Amino acid sequence: MKTLTKHKIINDPIYGFITMPSKLVFDLIEHKYFQRLRRISQMGFSYIVYPGAHHTRFHHALGAMFLMQKAVQVLQSKGVAISIKEEEALYIAILLHDIGHGPFSHAMENSIVENISHEQISLLFMENLNQKFNKQLTLAIKIFKDEHPRKFLHQLVSGQLDMDRLDYLKRDSFYTGVPEGTVNAQRLVTMLNVKDDKLVVEEKGIYSVENFLVARRLMYWQVYLHKTGIVAEQLLVRVLKRAKQLTAQGVNLPASDNLTFFLKNTINLNVFSDEVLEKFSSLDDYDIISGMKMWAGNDDFVLGNLSRMLLNRDLLKVKVKSEPFTTAKVKEKRSKLEKKYHISEDEASFFVFTGKLENQAYSMEKDTINLLKKSGKVIDVAKASDQLNLEALSKSVVKYYLCYPKNNTISHRG
Repeated sequence: MKTLTKHKIINDPIYGFITMPSKLVFDLIEHKYFQRLRRISQMGFSYIVYPGAHHTRFHHALGAMFLMQKAVQVLQSKGVAISIKEEEALYIAILLHDIGHGPFSHAMENSIVENISHEQISLLFMENLNQKFNKQLTLAIKIFKDEHPRKFLHQLVSGQLDMDRLDYLKRDSFYTGVPEGTVNAQRLVTMLNVKDDKLVVEEKGIYSVENFLVARRLMYWQVYLHKTGIVAEQLLVRVLKRAKQLTAQGVNLPASDNLTFFLKNTINLNVFSDEVLEKFSSLDDYDIISGMKMWAGNDDFVLGNLSRMLLNRDLLKVKVKSEPFTTAKVKEKRSKLEKKYHISEDEASFFVFTGKLENQAYSMEKDTINLLKKSGKVIDVAKASDQLNLEALSKSVVKYYLCYPKNNTISHRG
């Protein structure tokens, strides 16, 4: 690897010192596109439930790169050939895998942009940076897109036991204070190997894999799919949806220039030019918070109330159950709201809505986690487990929620 003129290290609360593997990696971290991740919350509005969850996408990307460095060292020590170029490409691919996240992470994909995922925007950022860095990211992009002939390289970046998942489970567990999500990431990395060009875990690592899958299931129910966190995210989606509606009607809402651009324009993959990417790269959590602070006093019944709810943590009530809520139940809740506040059915739909939560810790359909037995045989970890029924974790569990206002949550029109 290329050496830096100065020894660059970052002190991480999870792993300790993280070293920069090359000048190119360091220069990418220094770029404004990557520095923006300091201003993007890793877990959206989860801090409403877990006050410590204020860590950022910047933290996570560096942590995932650290684990990738460890994974490369482990695999090379076991005789797996990884060239210097492939090594650097792995670090770049994992470092930039989440660079396309918008403010508050996932909420943007359902509001200010249409039918475009953060993975697609990440790829646009990578291709743009590739031009700026004289095509030095070409191999990293191939690995990211799973177009490299050595498939295990992509599995390290995106798979059921990739460095992304290993870091965010450990990191999110740490910052939320939820010990059930704790995984021994470095122990799992130490157990990695490659067989027939596929990533495998050595047989003695089975208990660490079991712990990882159980931790993943528990973290989803306790943290990622926590009903209060879900309500907050859904409210944010609706705040931005309403802001776009009002802007389309000619209402001039106060907002930052970059947020105003996305409120005024319909942005999908077809129109995501370099100019749009530049504007997106200037959006962060602060644009949204400052916007809501200005909108909280807006005369619009929907926008004003939704903004105040989020800012003051005076959220909607939520009920969760195993069966879908009936249309009649939703209609009944909306009708009460319409009569009480003299609002339209469309306005009421911003405050009364349903959705579903889905939790699947492990998929046996594709890209399974495979164990390498001492005999050399490779088997699916779910079939090898004798302590836990991991096949049960592969079944998708679905729950349904209904959100509606609590008493005195909503203010009457001014």
